[in-house]
Amino acid sequence: MRRAFRPLLAAFTLAFALVGCSAPRVAKMEATDDLRIVSLNPCSDAILAEIAPDKLVAVSQYSHDSSAGSMPVEEARRWPATGGSVEDILAADADMVVASSFLPPATRSALGELGIPVVTLGIATDVDASMAQVRELADAVGEAEAGNALVGRIEAALAEASPAPGDPQPATILWQPGGIVAGEGALVVDLMRRLGFHPAAAARGLGQGDQLPLEAVLVDPPELLLHAGPRGDEKSRTLNHPVLRKLPAARAELSPRLYYCGGPSLIRAAERLAAIRERLS
Repeated sequence: MRRAFRPLLAAFTLAFALVGCSAPRVAKMEATDDLRIVSLNPCSDAILAEIAPDKLVAVSQYSHDSSAGSMPVEEARRWPATGGSVEDILAADADMVVASSFLPPATRSALGELGIPVVTLGIATDVDASMAQVRELADAVGEAEAGNALVGRIEAALAEASPAPGDPQPATILWQPGGIVAGEGALVVDLMRRLGFHPAAAARGLGQGDQLPLEAVLVDPPELLLHAGPRGDEKSRTLNHPVLRKLPAARAELSPRLYYCGGPSLIRAAERLAAIRERLS
C-alpha cells in the first residue's frame, strides 16, 4: 500500500467502522532494512532501542516519563513519543506497530484495515520467557542476530551477578506502594531466586499483587526488605514509615524500572541485586 493513500484510507476505515465491519485482516510483510516501526509499549520501546534503533521511528509516551518507562529517559528521547492513536501512527508513516496485548480492539481493527501489521508483546512471567520474547520480537522486525546478541548480554549479566555456591539466601520481600508484594508468577521473583534471594511472600501465603500490611512486617520482618522506589517518594508512605527504622531487617531500594519489563532491563536489575547482596554479606 502506498503511504500517500493512507490518510484517505484511514478516513474510509473510520467511517466504515460506524456501520460495522468484519474482523481485521492479518497483514503480512517482509521486515526489510527500511522498515518503520512505531512502538506503543515501554517494554518493546526498550528492546527495540537495543536491537533495531534505526527502524524505530516513535516510542510510547510512557518512555518519556521517568516514572513510567523502563529505559533512561534521555535515551528514549532520541525518538518522538506517541500516544498510540491511529492518527499518530499514520503521521509517523509506520510500516509496523509493536504494542502490548492490551491494544484496544478498535485500534487493532483499524490498523488491520490499513494493512499495518501489529506485533503484540505479552507479559513475561520469568527470565526465560523474557529472553524468548526478545528473540521473537527480533525475528519479527528482521533483527534476529541483534536479538541473539542482546540475549547473550543478558545471560552474561546474570552469570556475573549469580551468587557463589553456599552463599546465604536472605528471606526477602519486595514491598511496593500500597503494601503490594511481588508473588509467584512475577518476573522479578524469578530474577531474585536466580541471584541468591529467597522470595518470602509465597511462604506467607501471599500471591502476586496481594497486600502485606505494615503490621505484618513489624511482627515478622524478613531478613531483607526491598522497597520499590525511593524512600522519599510521597506515593510510598508505608515504605517510609519511621517505625521501619527499628526493624532488624536490612533495607534497600529496587526501582520498578529495573524489573517491570525485563529484556535489557534485566542487565541493570542483575547488577543492582548483586550490589545489594554483596552489601549484605
